[in-house]
Amino acid sequence: MTSKKDVKQDQTELVERITILHTNDLHSHLENWPQIRRFLSEEKARYEAAGHTVLTFDIGDAMDREHALTEATDGKANVDLMNTIHYDGVTIGNNEGLGNTKSQLNHLFDAANFDVILGNLLTAPNKTQPKWAMPAKLIETAAHTRVLVLGLTAPYTLTYPLVGWQPISVERMLPRLLTQYEGQYDAVVLLSHLGIDVDRMIAKRHPEVDVIIGAHTHHLLVHGEHVNQSLLAAAGKWGQYIGTIQLTLKDHHISTKEASVVKTETLQRATTDRDEINGYVTKGEQLLAARKIATLPVAMEHSWEGHSRLTSEGLAALEDYAQTDAAIINGGLFMTDLPAGEVTANDFHNLLPHAMHVMRVTLNGYDLWRLIREMEKNRVFLSRFPIKGMGFRGKIFGAINYSGISYDAHDQQVLYRGEVLSPVRHYTVAMPDHYLFIPFFPTISIVGQNEIMYGKLLRNVLSDYLAKRYPLQAGKEANNG
Repeated sequence: MTSKKDVKQDQTELVERITILHTNDLHSHLENWPQIRRFLSEEKARYEAAGHTVLTFDIGDAMDREHALTEATDGKANVDLMNTIHYDGVTIGNNEGLGNTKSQLNHLFDAANFDVILGNLLTAPNKTQPKWAMPAKLIETAAHTRVLVLGLTAPYTLTYPLVGWQPISVERMLPRLLTQYEGQYDAVVLLSHLGIDVDRMIAKRHPEVDVIIGAHTHHLLVHGEHVNQSLLAAAGKWGQYIGTIQLTLKDHHISTKEASVVKTETLQRATTDRDEINGYVTKGEQLLAARKIATLPVAMEHSWEGHSRLTSEGLAALEDYAQTDAAIINGGLFMTDLPAGEVTANDFHNLLPHAMHVMRVTLNGYDLWRLIREMEKNRVFLSRFPIKGMGFRGKIFGAINYSGISYDAHDQQVLYRGEVLSPVRHYTVAMPDHYLFIPFFPTISIVGQNEIMYGKLLRNVLSDYLAKRYPLQAGKEANNG
């Protein structure tokens, strides 16, 4: 006969606890890194001492080229920092996937001590799994619970193919992965750099996904969100929060699941934190400053709400790179002035910190007229409009400036290289690809023949152009990375 004590002991042995610690969308905000690193290390040790299985994940966009150290090392410095955490798995965001060339991404994780889990981005054109990532990871706990970890990133179908990647939709890939690993897992955790709306859709359609740790849309779920059988968790942006998920399992099945976050600024700082944080910036700037670009005969000023020397040079650089007779650029892109004399990659990084590329837009005469009318209608509003995301890393959109195009507000006439537009003729204009993704100029996305030129970031387009116009003095070589 089994005693009550034996029954209680058997029940206790069936209970297992898994703690998940997670970060997302750090975007190289290394001012929060020392506190994040300490918290993750200390929490992992504390929960393991209490008998928990501890899993640590990052959900993408850990890097952002706005930070000098990230720019100078193509994100490898970020991976070095992440190595101190010993993540059990990470997935990537668009900053890793689209902020790097294919070659840079192929080597980004060469020194990583963690697994990159990514199931919906394939190498084009042969459509194979990239060598630096695995489509899924099976983790078995000490109690022999099998946790299937999946990673999916936002499938930018317009831009990923331009870099040499083939994105696969969530609707196609997630069911395929769940079927492929059917019978091999007891619980499913999804690292989702897809956004809150997609996370909710997944929870409704795929109840077998127990936990969805979200990112991309920078949403914060302080206590998580339960949708059907799934728990959604997310820790905001920039390392301002760190997430914790608590799972209780009985007989390898999840019985309870809870999510919480801690605000990073409430965590204790060490006296060395400030020096460490400043050191990241200093090191990045020193590496970039060592790359000499050009020798400018005069200082080039910027103006957010008017026309400037930098505006003129930027327009000319766009035309030169895209081989067009016209260009459009907004003054809010230029964050600083360029000094007379020798300028470096650090100067251009400070000047144009944006994750933008040049785009060639071809329109017939009527549609170009309509686009310019859209721009003129929004001109005053945009001149001081604060804008965030979609590659923009500045303050305000600023004034719209044209080269090769003029507009007469009195009769609403648009001229291209001094000639009246012909409705049946086609015209090609260079502009930042940012204009395709913001809602103010719908003509571009509706009828434009758009070619995003992913070979160079906008700052490199300008720096290469100025290097040609104003070459370095004899004995010095430009290295624009």
